[in-house]
Amino acid sequence: MDIHEYQAKEILAGYGVPVPRGGLAYSPEQAAYRAREIGGNKWVVKAQVHTGGRGKAGGVKLCGNEHEVYDAADEMFGKRLVTHQSGPEGKIVYRVYVEGAVHILKEIYLGFVLDRKTERVMVVASAAGGMEIEDIAADKPDTLIRSVVEPAVGMQAFQAREIAFGLGIPGEHVQKAVSLIMGCYKALESLDANMVEINPLVITEEGVIALDAKMTFDDNALFRHPSIAELRDKSQEDSRETRAADRGLSYVGLTGNIGCIVNGAGLAMATMDMIKLAGGEPANFLDIGGGATPDRVAKAFRLVMSDDNVQAILVNIFAGINRCDWVAEGIVQALEKNPVHVPLVVRLAGTHVEEGRRILARSGLPIIRANTLAEAAERAVQAWKNDVNLKQPKAVA
Repeated sequence: MDIHEYQAKEILAGYGVPVPRGGLAYSPEQAAYRAREIGGNKWVVKAQVHTGGRGKAGGVKLCGNEHEVYDAADEMFGKRLVTHQSGPEGKIVYRVYVEGAVHILKEIYLGFVLDRKTERVMVVASAAGGMEIEDIAADKPDTLIRSVVEPAVGMQAFQAREIAFGLGIPGEHVQKAVSLIMGCYKALESLDANMVEINPLVITEEGVIALDAKMTFDDNALFRHPSIAELRDKSQEDSRETRAADRGLSYVGLTGNIGCIVNGAGLAMATMDMIKLAGGEPANFLDIGGGATPDRVAKAFRLVMSDDNVQAILVNIFAGINRCDWVAEGIVQALEKNPVHVPLVVRLAGTHVEEGRRILARSGLPIIRANTLAEAAERAVQAWKNDVNLKQPKAVA
């Protein structure tokens, strides 16, 4: 789960991480009022959206008076911010964050991420702040500092000092940097975060400040942190993925036109690969899990069909703990209650597969059956092409 910058800063401030003074606004008038509250003579207005690269897309504005703050916020509200990370659909701005500008002497990149290869928290830092980590790795790989945290003891002060020295932080600010680094790690560890990113971390005359902040959390651990779960902003998420999560389904929307209903993440990825190999494009990743009950299957069909781009559906079930006859009954009941109007291909394998196939055959429903995954993918792509050709208007001589 992602959260907004202002939320991440509020969390990190509670762990001793210095952040600029700021305030949230839901209207241009409120943004100007926040500037008066903060004081000073320069402010930064930031669009609060779940994507990076906001500055290049016009989502970050430096303002020299309250009128400029008002105008900047007024321009951002309701705007669809398209960045290199958001995709072409972009993210709509519903709130902005106003904070006092700071005098920057140096920008630094600092990130904490769960490295699944080493099964450790990896600290990645670079003196080239203000850039995306991918750009830093490509353009300035020599500036990267990596430090692995041993989970048995956690982040140690000597590690934080080594990182601070490696970043060239002035001696008078090293201890402040150490406290900031330790605070970021404590926030990540105690709140089950997957990632904490400070970009940029800036050096000022007074010390070090987290000028921007990003945090993501492990969805599976949110039950332990209700206060974090409440920070979720569904307006920034794919509506299909949000509906799926609320119904206990694992769904990722894609840009193709062949919907996938599969049990198991690995099988779902293999199914998408086979669709591509057969010349099609998957419309989604959907894992319905092990309990493919009629109700669960019906939810999956409704979710897939809510995507207007879907022009065919491939159901690929390998029954291990489950049973193919139960799954087939669920498919039949789901289709009788909610008929689909696009070609449907079903491949069943595993426990009680023969009975499952008989149930599908006896149903009388327009189900295209397949025995192997390759066959199912080929039939789904061919059925989609045939259906599209049938629906195209005929040329009149």
